[in-house]
Amino acid sequence: MRNVFKRWGRRRASIVLIGLLLTATALAIGLTAHSSFNARAWFGSPAEPISYSEFRRLLSRGEIVSGSLNDRILSLRTASGREVTSRVPQNGEPEAVERLIAAGAEVSVAPEFSGAWQLLINLFIALLVVGIFLFFLARNGVNPLAAGRSRANKVKQPAKGVSFADVAGNDEAKADLSQLVQFLKDSQRFSKLGGRIPKGVLLSGPPGTGKTLLARAVAGEAGVPFFTDAGPSFTEMFVGVGAARVRDLFKRAKREAPCIVFIDEIDAVGGERGRSRSHGEDDKTLNQLLVEMDGFDPNAGVIVIAATNRPELLDSALLRPGRFDRHVVIAAPDLSGRRAILDVHTRTLKLAGNVDLAKLARGTPGFSGADLANLANEAALLAASSGLDVVDMACFEQAKDKVLMGSERASLVLSEAERRLTAYHEAGHALVALHSPESDPVHKATIVPRGRALGMVVRLPEADRFALTRGKLEAELAVALGGRVAEEMVMGPAGTTTGAAADIKHATRIARRMVVEWGMSEALGPLAYVDAEAGIEPQGATARIIDEEIKRILDHAKQHARDIIETHRHELDAVATALLEQETLTASELQALLELPRIAATVAPRDQTQNIST
Repeated sequence: MRNVFKRWGRRRASIVLIGLLLTATALAIGLTAHSSFNARAWFGSPAEPISYSEFRRLLSRGEIVSGSLNDRILSLRTASGREVTSRVPQNGEPEAVERLIAAGAEVSVAPEFSGAWQLLINLFIALLVVGIFLFFLARNGVNPLAAGRSRANKVKQPAKGVSFADVAGNDEAKADLSQLVQFLKDSQRFSKLGGRIPKGVLLSGPPGTGKTLLARAVAGEAGVPFFTDAGPSFTEMFVGVGAARVRDLFKRAKREAPCIVFIDEIDAVGGERGRSRSHGEDDKTLNQLLVEMDGFDPNAGVIVIAATNRPELLDSALLRPGRFDRHVVIAAPDLSGRRAILDVHTRTLKLAGNVDLAKLARGTPGFSGADLANLANEAALLAASSGLDVVDMACFEQAKDKVLMGSERASLVLSEAERRLTAYHEAGHALVALHSPESDPVHKATIVPRGRALGMVVRLPEADRFALTRGKLEAELAVALGGRVAEEMVMGPAGTTTGAAADIKHATRIARRMVVEWGMSEALGPLAYVDAEAGIEPQGATARIIDEEIKRILDHAKQHARDIIETHRHELDAVATALLEQETLTASELQALLELPRIAATVAPRDQTQNIST
């Protein structure tokens, strides 16, 4: 039984036990009732069934010597030893008994199966059905006996050592939440000046930037009760369950005030009311949450911290002051933030003396905290699998290649023609990038298959960027189409392959946004032609002009790539030949091969790197 509780959890196991107990009770009642009447009537008998008229004929001839009556069933024995049964008509039991007695037969009457026993049998069937229903609900994780109870967990203090010291790269968010912790610890210092405790803090930002970690740090720092739940847990198959769980959560929280309630993925329960994919139950749940956070009944002492990746989906009534007084945006960390995060995630690793965390931070612009944690873990795993005693810089470089480009596909064997085509394709990307001043510096070119790519050119931004110029975008388009241009020049138009599909899709996406979002088309001007929130999509003549502008921009980029490759055709052959021989060319090797000074020396990040693949 202990294993059952451990494997299923106490709530699920309790439902199963209740269902089994009800079933066993009903079965015992049924068996008691069953023992009071003739089993032959229920489970059948070897006796021969006869009609009631045949019974009367046998009785008139004096052939019946004994009989018994049980629930309108006559069990008879004839003088010849024959056993027969006959059903008595409705309300004909007294007549049948009198006829048997008058004929001199031995008569016995079993206790009547009364209406009370029939009621117990019906109750047994009902309880059996309920028990089976509860059993299958428990197996599917549904607890109807506690459907309206909140599933929030109360975090024990301290929260397993997690504190603000374990959070790096989000100094502004830490400052806002630190003030919240100070208010909870010493509210009089703030309230004596007339201030009031904030009712809610909304944490928003991309996945992996540390929203949940910050909430856990608050739990560790505040020293007050901390309830944690998730938006999807407020929805269930039963009507009204979501609103009931919200009420129960805040009821529990008020008993522990001052306290903190953390709701992760709040967009699952706080989405805008009346949207096309919502229904009445979603709106009722949100309405209850709005009332609990700032309704007629004061909610003093309960602070709600919520996290979401999509704040634009939230209802405006939920975002107003009085419910969420503070909106904290947690973006991807900058250079100093990445360095601090690497310090946190590598402090438990045995690092070699050549590990330069500052260089790793420079080489990972755009990485989130979760990405950096994964990078450190991958480096440790690579060091362990290689039999090393410490994690060196080479392990971190290999880990970056694996995170950015995927694992090597050693089992994939390319033909010589395919390797040559891939080498020229990647050489085209690299050459256009090297001779485009607006392009990011090339870090590495390889024809080793990784992930779904047969080859790849990786470039690294020189610094974190927050805006892109038109010249930068045009250089990106030229680099993206450089692989196709190299194929056409070396193999001819008939020799081009499907390997440029990802490049063409990437270039088309950039060109479309230049036209319809960023106002970089002279023919259409600085207008936004696409607005997903307002449902605006270009149609008719406008859509044709947009397509023509996209094609014009891409044709110009392709011609620019062709001009570069034709001018430096000998360099294209040199890079392709070197790739065929070495499979991977680093920044220093490309610099030595082409005698070009402007090449980066570190690996580029996932979201700001142009991983051009065949």
